[in-house]
Amino acid sequence: MTDGTGATSGKRAGSRRGPRRKKRFSPALLFLALAITGCVVAWGYLVYAAIDFGSTARGGDTTAWWFLALASVGAVACLFVGLMLVARALRRLGITSAPPPRERPDDTPEPPRPIGGRHAG
Repeated sequence: MTDGTGATSGKRAGSRRGPRRKKRFSPALLFLALAITGCVVAWGYLVYAAIDFGSTARGGDTTAWWFLALASVGAVACLFVGLMLVARALRRLGITSAPPPRERPDDTPEPPRPIGGRHAG
């Protein structure tokens, strides 16, 4: 049944949502945001440097090949760390959840449950 406002009335009527969490400042999230920003900026700079070293190396400078390799590895590392920090930030915000724990190899699994439940045959 509904009253004139569109809300249901009755014994079990009410909101199905839980109480809202209060939004408050989180220093950990601020640190994650700054770290992600730093990784993205460093990644962009290293990619730009790798492109520059690549054009210099094609011009005949042999040491530029080493700097190109170093800048490329650094860019990959910055991107990897940045993506890991994004995953951690999403978990802290509650958008994603942690994976279920794995069973250790030394644990014996529980025996299978009987078909039909507790009161079967």
